[in-house]
Amino acid sequence: TMASQDEIIMAPTVSHYMNLDQGDKVQVMYVWIDGSGEGMRCKTRTVDTEPKSPSELPVWHYDGSSCGHAEGGDSDVYLNPVAIFRDPFRGDPNKLVLCDTEYYDGKLTHTNKRRRCVEAMEKVKDHHPWFGIEQEYVLLDHNKPLCWPNNGFPGPQGPYYCSVGSGRVYGRPIIEAHYRACLFAKIRIAGTNAEVMPSQWEYQIGPSEGIEIGDHLWMSRFILYRIAEEFGVTVTLDPKPVLGNWNGSGAHCNYSTKAMREDGGLKHMHEAIEKLSKRHKEHIRLYDPNGGKDNERRLTGKHETSSIDNFFSGIAHRGASIRIPRPCAVAGKGYLEDRRPSSNCDPYDVSYAIVRTTILDDDWADSN
Repeated sequence: TMASQDEIIMAPTVSHYMNLDQGDKVQVMYVWIDGSGEGMRCKTRTVDTEPKSPSELPVWHYDGSSCGHAEGGDSDVYLNPVAIFRDPFRGDPNKLVLCDTEYYDGKLTHTNKRRRCVEAMEKVKDHHPWFGIEQEYVLLDHNKPLCWPNNGFPGPQGPYYCSVGSGRVYGRPIIEAHYRACLFAKIRIAGTNAEVMPSQWEYQIGPSEGIEIGDHLWMSRFILYRIAEEFGVTVTLDPKPVLGNWNGSGAHCNYSTKAMREDGGLKHMHEAIEKLSKRHKEHIRLYDPNGGKDNERRLTGKHETSSIDNFFSGIAHRGASIRIPRPCAVAGKGYLEDRRPSSNCDPYDVSYAIVRTTILDDDWADSN
């Protein structure tokens, strides 16, 4: 019979082998987004020297028919390295590298949203768009939130947000391990906190300019999945993993341009919000990987969300589509928070949509 997860975890520790001398070789783990637009895949190759940039690494390929990207009769899909990070699992000089996925003829896979995001960010680079994404997620144990009763529910929401102590916080060792691993990897992680539902957590990536927000958020997700694997726990980015009177999970996107961050920036923030109000449906379609269907379960107008059918903004209003934080309103400059993106969103799509609407302001609705 197959060994249980606990038996696998209790197998002889791998640390002895990880401390063995690897000579002058370097292990590089190639990481990519699979055909679901949510799952991530990886595999490792040996290279002769420590790469300093993605361009120093060879293009590789994988079986696209096993990842939702191809049919078995023509299954090779190419991995093109685009962002490189230190490897917190194997240590220096080993690397993690995020990859674009494309076919032999240069056509992109349907879940490769990075390329068009790069093109948009190049057009708006003089505006210096900054992004910060608040990634919420839930830890699961056998398809129920970690440490929830087998038959029933914990006490109602209220005491869990930013809390401390047994009975209120579940899974903190995973969160601490993830935080430190991201710092080691040079991912721009800004902070973390326990969220409103028990076993729900959040970390923040940013502020990042341009394409960096997507690269860093995707790799931070990979590291989170990999760490949870070691603990025998599952991470879900489902926006509404538990039905009923429980908060869902989002990926609120904080956004500003250079003009918004300078004196008088509040005027530019309101102008951006006005543009966003006119493209609500287009944004909803891009704010989860299933064209808005996932967010329908979360954006109900309850549990600190706006309604998916309506757009409105407000200062310090957590039920708004777009929130201006109170300190920014008082200062008259700063950033706005788009609260609509789902926890399982593609950050390339989110940041792309925001700059297309607020800066380029062109007719992009038919290009998706």
